[in-house]
Amino acid sequence: MATTSSVGSAGLDVPTLVSQLMAIERQPIDKLNTKISSYQTKISSFGTISGLVSSFQTATQSLSSSFQGFSAASSDTSIFSASAASTAVAGTYSLNITALAQATQLAAAGQASDISAIAATGPSTVTFTVGGINTNITIAAGATLQNIRDTINAANMGVTATIVNSGGATPYRLAISSNSTGVSNAISSITVQAGGDASVNSLLAYAPTVNPPALVTMTQTTAAQNAAFTVNGIAVTSASNTVTTAIQGVTLTLSKVTATPATLTVARDTGAVSKAASSFVDAYNALASKLKSLSAFGSGGTSGGALAGDGTVRLMQSQLRDIFNTAASGGTLTSLAQVGIAFQADGTLKLDSSKLNSAMASNFGDVTNLFSSATGFATRLDTWATSVISSGNGLIATRTQSLNTTIKGYNDQINKLEIRMKALQKQYTTTYSNLNVMLSSMNSTSAYLTQQLARL
Repeated sequence: MATTSSVGSAGLDVPTLVSQLMAIERQPIDKLNTKISSYQTKISSFGTISGLVSSFQTATQSLSSSFQGFSAASSDTSIFSASAASTAVAGTYSLNITALAQATQLAAAGQASDISAIAATGPSTVTFTVGGINTNITIAAGATLQNIRDTINAANMGVTATIVNSGGATPYRLAISSNSTGVSNAISSITVQAGGDASVNSLLAYAPTVNPPALVTMTQTTAAQNAAFTVNGIAVTSASNTVTTAIQGVTLTLSKVTATPATLTVARDTGAVSKAASSFVDAYNALASKLKSLSAFGSGGTSGGALAGDGTVRLMQSQLRDIFNTAASGGTLTSLAQVGIAFQADGTLKLDSSKLNSAMASNFGDVTNLFSSATGFATRLDTWATSVISSGNGLIATRTQSLNTTIKGYNDQINKLEIRMKALQKQYTTTYSNLNVMLSSMNSTSAYLTQQLARL
């Protein structure tokens, strides 16, 4: 039946009336939607906490690993620089560098043009011997200096060819360099095979160990050479200026021959520990502050945190307190306060770098034990973080799953209520529309009777 909004003076506004009735009927749905919104806010809050726990775990792991680090310092970084790995051994070393590693560099005779054909006939097979390995390339007939350069580079045989413009009547010179330094990576020969173009042979031939000398047409501008130096008087050679095997766990980068010996100092990297400890304190404070604000109850008209009274948050806070209040074992140091990491009145941590540095200077081993042993604080906090953010059965994953289950239950209730709402809305619309028709009929009857009575 069509909806009638009004009929005569006694007509009803059916759409408005039905809308108002449905607003009352939908109150249970509105309450469920409010609860769902609250639970979704809780889930979002746990997501924030999960990110902070993950950051705290990263800082904890970095702090633990920082105790394995060493620093390597050069007395003159213009001569050499150095870095140390966890396998290094603390000590002082004297370095005297007598030679730096070099790569073979060759230069061909100058040409008037780099785009004119050099190879009159062809093809020419050219054999490069680099680091004891022979590689053949083919120079096509009519190849220019640029073509020859590109053919050499395309072979990827450990050398690089370029063209240098030196000026003058024949300025274009092909330059070939070994990609790696050291005698073992030298360019020992370049040979144009029998039947090759004479111009290509005149340009590239380089066989200094073969007679007659006429076979050498390229000029060696730099000879391959190994780096040579001493460590505490012990002679060392290297094909590269980056040396990783001379001193255990230390990488040396040689830059200049020494006039007088330079000094390398390898020591525990206490600076890295201090930096990691500062990051650890910052990460904990960020996590603790967020847990505190999200779980706070409202007072004085202010609203509480999204997780006020939540049991999972209270458990996390309790577990953290237990870890920090339980002493480490196995050394003379048992609490973080002994190395300058202490709690403040507001529940945050504060780092006293001077106290930490003093503890490391006097007893580095016990400081390491305090954090990194089986009962160390970093070890236990790392385990705790895993138990909280594990995707399987971690505290946050379990709580989030519970919240999602509750939300699903509420949505199921809403779906059932929505079906009832549709039926109710249809019922109300039919009922009040029929009432409108009846009122209209009564109005018509009343008007008729009034007219008849007036005639009487």
